[in-house]
Amino acid sequence: MDTADQKVVQYLNEAHASEHALVRVLQSQIAITPRGAYRTGLEKHLGETQDHAERVGKRLQELEQGQNPLLAAVGLAETIIGQALALTKTPLDMLRGTGGEEKILKNAKDTCATEALEIATYTALERLARTVGDTQTADLAASILKDEEAMLRRVLELIPTLTEDVVSADVEGDHVYDVTTTGAADAARSAATKTRTAARKTTRSTKTAASKTAAKAKSGARQARKVPGVAQAEGGVKGAVARQQDLAITGYDKLTADEVTSKLPGLSQIDLAKVEAYERKNQNRSTITARATTLRGDEPWPGYDEQTAAQITKALDDGTDEQAVKVRDYERGHKARAGVMKAADRVRATA
Repeated sequence: MDTADQKVVQYLNEAHASEHALVRVLQSQIAITPRGAYRTGLEKHLGETQDHAERVGKRLQELEQGQNPLLAAVGLAETIIGQALALTKTPLDMLRGTGGEEKILKNAKDTCATEALEIATYTALERLARTVGDTQTADLAASILKDEEAMLRRVLELIPTLTEDVVSADVEGDHVYDVTTTGAADAARSAATKTRTAARKTTRSTKTAASKTAAKAKSGARQARKVPGVAQAEGGVKGAVARQQDLAITGYDKLTADEVTSKLPGLSQIDLAKVEAYERKNQNRSTITARATTLRGDEPWPGYDEQTAAQITKALDDGTDEQAVKVRDYERGHKARAGVMKAADRVRATA
């Protein structure tokens, strides 16, 4: 592989890593974005981005990147870094802003910045490829460039409308953000509908298979909650459409605000988010919502709330002093399980 091809491969690797990272960011934004023009644009661009990643990856294979170990290592590093940045941004997309309207506006502004970077990346790739005579890569870059420019135009056109939504919500008190119409909520309803349809079609002879499918679905949900921020987003969606009996606190509607707040520290992040969303939709008692907001935050590690004390203790045995500190602080403000706190103290003492 000559120097010109090596440089083209370098730029293709940068573009490839960027597309993979953008897929994760778009998925997280769609999960918290209600139905409408902006989410339609995100969903359209998610499909385009997945196609871009596939096409760029195919071109890399055609250039026989694997024959150069150094370039292969560089490409892998680019991809890992890009995906790490996407994972870091996911929980921020879930939590940023004072309300749903502002979350969406801030995410749209970030999308503009991301698209500008994508445009610059493919502009440079196209010019490089044409200059060194790689017409196939140049045409690929030009094709993708058109999609990125179109996405930037779509989002810029929506910024004024999204800004007006923020004014309506935060200044005039008229909220338009509806958590029950977000991508996550629609996906949950779609999955539930498919499950009910499958159940109706299931005969006695296939009940065992259906049970296995349900178990896999539950397992998939547990795995999804291990992504930072997903548990809280799921709880918020469920709480907005929940009934009293769906909450983790028995007889919720008959309890006083003080009685409810006394029970909040023992709840997981998903149940806290569910209670907060339910409370805001119904009685909207500020004492409860404020306390729930205070307790909501990052678990010591993804999936922590779904683990037993024994599982956490075992994980601490193989963990670090930093993890032990996080566990200690988190437990102190939440369930305060003596065994877990002792295990955390033991790790800190021996670190």
